[in-house]
Amino acid sequence: MTAGTRTQISPYAVFDRGSWRALAAGSALPLDEAGLRALASLGDRIDLDEVATVYLPLARLLDLHVTASRRLWAAQHAFLGDSTEKVPYVIAVAGSVAVGKSTTARLLQTLLAASPGSPRVDLVTTDGFLLPNAVLESRGLLGRKGFPESYDRRALLRFLADVKSGVPEASAPVYDHSSYDIVPGARQAVDRPDILVLEGLNVLQAGRRADGTAPEVFLSDFFDFSVYVDAAEADIQQWYVERFLELRRTAFADTSAYFHRFAGLSDDQARETALGIWAAVNGPNLRDNIAPTRSRARLVLQKSADHSVRRVLLRKL
Repeated sequence: MTAGTRTQISPYAVFDRGSWRALAAGSALPLDEAGLRALASLGDRIDLDEVATVYLPLARLLDLHVTASRRLWAAQHAFLGDSTEKVPYVIAVAGSVAVGKSTTARLLQTLLAASPGSPRVDLVTTDGFLLPNAVLESRGLLGRKGFPESYDRRALLRFLADVKSGVPEASAPVYDHSSYDIVPGARQAVDRPDILVLEGLNVLQAGRRADGTAPEVFLSDFFDFSVYVDAAEADIQQWYVERFLELRRTAFADTSAYFHRFAGLSDDQARETALGIWAAVNGPNLRDNIAPTRSRARLVLQKSADHSVRRVLLRKL
């Protein structure tokens, strides 16, 4: 190393779009335009070329990891001579509100289910583990919905522990975005799938208890692989505002929707409202709780302002 230069050391291998896409060269895309439209979240601009460039290679990589995990289980099973059943392979997908993590999670579910052997892939979002609105309101937390303290973290940990213990029909609560609340009594059954994709804002957070001590168990202790969907905050804020404006014309128009009161806002009023929500809730949550977990992910998808993934960062083995 010469004077004035410094070797850059990183735990990640970095791939540009071309080199990443080449990893899935020759692979057929098991998806058409209609199928993609059904998977894409509102405001998340994506086409089949982007799926082939970014998500198909990621699904192939994940299939390699899942296959290796199965081989390791079989070898350990033979070595120990026990009857322990194989437990689900858990993939976490994290990132900010409006960054596209829901689309990423649904694409991975679809592409992985089309892998050789047609594995059974379930998808669970952590929205179902938000505390009910009545509880949040009683604790003064309704305005901090999405922050770590707004979730029933013990229930989420129990759910993942059940999944990773091979419990038949582990179940998760169900969240309704229209009513902006938990659906009373509704549960999503998860009965030992081959792969479970868990999507949420704070799934990679280490966190601390109210008394300041670190918990004995983290959510990430149950993950086999993790993906963080990343973008510049200014871009995510713009996507959030654009989505809010679109929701005002669609979901908010439903008179039974929690946010129906925003349906009659003008464009300027809606933009001002969305920016206010971002400044008070989503921006601080991203900066304080979500973005700091990016370095804990096994793989990072870095997005550009046009929603396309410009780089992929893969943690070295």
